[in-house]
Amino acid sequence: MASPQDLLDNRWAKAERQSLCDLLLEYGPDAPTLCGDWNTHQLAGHLVARESRPDAAIGITFSPMASWTAKVEEQYSQRPYTELVEKVRNGPPIWSPFKFPTADRIANTEEYFVHLEDVRRAQPDWEPRDLDPAFSNYLWELTQQRGRMMFRKSPVGVIVERTDGAGGEKQVKSADSTGNLGTVRIKGPAQELVLYSFGRKAHANVVIEGEPADIEAFGQTDLSV
Repeated sequence: MASPQDLLDNRWAKAERQSLCDLLLEYGPDAPTLCGDWNTHQLAGHLVARESRPDAAIGITFSPMASWTAKVEEQYSQRPYTELVEKVRNGPPIWSPFKFPTADRIANTEEYFVHLEDVRRAQPDWEPRDLDPAFSNYLWELTQQRGRMMFRKSPVGVIVERTDGAGGEKQVKSADSTGNLGTVRIKGPAQELVLYSFGRKAHANVVIEGEPADIEAFGQTDLSV
């Protein structure tokens, strides 16, 4: 389990931010990512827009504003790549809600972990990282806390089972009350469960168990974030 201190500070958000910036500079502006058809330049534009323009960030979770968000992100993506990466590295501007450590922890730990993996795992020679056990514990805590939201579209019940560290499991979505469909179990290390819940299905090392009909129905669920 994550310690109380792990849950209160934003050390992991900061560390993942810096690692992502290092990787963005290493691969350059035209490298592929796992974020749809975005390249690294567009990903950097997204990150700067998200933290610098609260009006645009709304569209990430509020679909009626999605076109406005896309427009602002595209505008940022026209800026020089190294300038964008430097803005990401320096953190949110002073007027951004993400400037507060608690907001940074809540909103950015998974954000930067997932986007770092989006860049890493789009490369042909990627390997899973050997994470600090405390960070893995923290990611597992987040998966348990946010699983209900992340798997809300699933037509079947969902149990997530951690296979690394101390292990453990959590039912994050109940089965359909009609009884027509059952429950699937997603098994994998903490970091892989996070990536799967964020829609990186093809690049997350997990095992899905359950009845064939349930697995098929679950496989059609759009988990993209």
